Amino acid sequence: MNHTLGLLALFPIALSAILLLGLQWSARRSMPIVLAVTIIMALFVWEMSVSRVTASILQGLIITVSVLWIIFGAIVLLNTLKYTGAIQVIRMGFTRVSPDRRIQAIIIAWCFGTFIEGASGFGTPAAIAAPLMVAIGFPALAAVLMGMMIQSTAVSFGAVGTPIIIGVNKGLDTTAISATLQTHGSNWEQFLQLITTEVAIIHGIVGTFMPLLMAIMLTRFFGKNKSWKEGFEILPFAIFAGLTFTIPYALTGIFLGPEFPSLMGGLVSMTIVVNAAKKGLFVPKTVWDFPKKSEWLEGWTGNLETRNDDIPVNRNLSPVIAWMPYLIVAALLVCSRVFVDFKAILTGVTLNFTDIFGEAGINAGFSPLYLPGGILVVAALAAIMMQGKKGKKLSIFGKATGDSFKTIMGAGFVLVFTIPMVRLFINSSVNLADLPSMPVAGAELFAFIFGDAFPLVSPSIGALGAFIAGSNTVSNMMFSQFQYEAALTLGITPALMVATQAVGAAAGNMIAIHNVVAASATVGLLGQEGATLRKTILPTLYYVVTAGVIALIALAVVR
Repeated sequence: MNHTLGLLALFPIALSAILLLGLQWSARRSMPIVLAVTIIMALFVWEMSVSRVTASILQGLIITVSVLWIIFGAIVLLNTLKYTGAIQVIRMGFTRVSPDRRIQAIIIAWCFGTFIEGASGFGTPAAIAAPLMVAIGFPALAAVLMGMMIQSTAVSFGAVGTPIIIGVNKGLDTTAISATLQTHGSNWEQFLQLITTEVAIIHGIVGTFMPLLMAIMLTRFFGKNKSWKEGFEILPFAIFAGLTFTIPYALTGIFLGPEFPSLMGGLVSMTIVVNAAKKGLFVPKTVWDFPKKSEWLEGWTGNLETRNDDIPVNRNLSPVIAWMPYLIVAALLVCSRVFVDFKAILTGVTLNFTDIFGEAGINAGFSPLYLPGGILVVAALAAIMMQGKKGKKLSIFGKATGDSFKTIMGAGFVLVFTIPMVRLFINSSVNLADLPSMPVAGAELFAFIFGDAFPLVSPSIGALGAFIAGSNTVSNMMFSQFQYEAALTLGITPALMVATQAVGAAAGNMIAIHNVVAASATVGLLGQEGATLRKTILPTLYYVVTAGVIALIALAVVR
């Protein structure tokens, strides 16, 4: 193998890390440069045709519209709740459950966010949870950090199992593998279920500690004392919250398959943890809060303002009615992903672009009703009808949409460069130089360097794919077959390597650049992407290293 090729493939990724993390540039300044470098490499190293490069960029722009639609929906719902006064009721409700910010983060991000991930995926949990946390008094940067961290354990079975059902299925050579399995008395369904089981078990072990890690990150980076210890004070409650999700999650994956683990885990966790917090079960004696707002550091806050003293408190609004729009979102997301007829109605309104510029396989589409953005807008309209006062409903809608358009303008500029770069990486598999795609070339370099220790870095390859693509599903499609072939070459269990790929790809969502940009946009915090990434790299390293160690131990036991 040409190792120089692997280094070249990783260069745009390294460049983005240098600019965002090292030089602390904003994504707005960094990503146009990274895209330009990627285009030059695509044309002159991989020798992609001009039409394929152009088609990839156009595909990325169409996908950008879908991402911005989701961001817009999340912001317009929050702004609507601000103007109806519902957000004040929700804020007071969380204070009644617990005034402790660590517990609030676990309930909103971990319990509620994992449920939303199970229903929708594709960055929706952060888009919903982050602005909600800002609404109840979290610094915008802290809300984004919590929103990014929930995009880990639940992600492998997010969107009703899409990363496994689509990502792994489409990422493996099912015909050849099925033929091999038949010679050993097995079949494809059993093999996919084995992968699902191993993914569920690894996530179940690693993910149990994520609520604790969330609390520690919160107290260390956003506490007055900058203390790790204050995070550990919540250890019993955090582990309890982790287990209430990971136990039903893992059991559902093992016995029912990939569609419902995150949904089931999130639903069980929400029910148990909220009631436990109300009763003070496992709750620490000391209540932890952020410093006074006047003491917040520069860069902590965004321009999404949900406290408005000009809006009187709507005392006639019950907590149930205040929360109803979010319940509508959850119900519609589940129904649209589970019920085929309902899904068909929503996807019936779709703009499809196939074989753009005649380039086979470069397709894109925009489904405004099926995407979470459409569902969030429907919930916002429902909120106006249920919560808005007579004669003010139209003005509420106008103010909410106007504010939301202003917020997404900055995100739109950044994503216009980020997502096309991703599509160039993925589409580079078709080239005149007869080279493997950029992601595969980078992964092959990893395999060569680590040799027999490859299982240790297998999750990191999945994370690399998610960092590039911003998607567990796409990472699985890019690297599942590579992980399978690497396992055969090294004489180890292929199912386990594909499983660690899926686990690492889930963890990689925490550092996916365009996910960070999208989450930041929902709270009006742009230009701080590097600050977020410098923090989310810590839980990502915890996840991929621990998953790799588990894989090594599992292989040692089998052998």
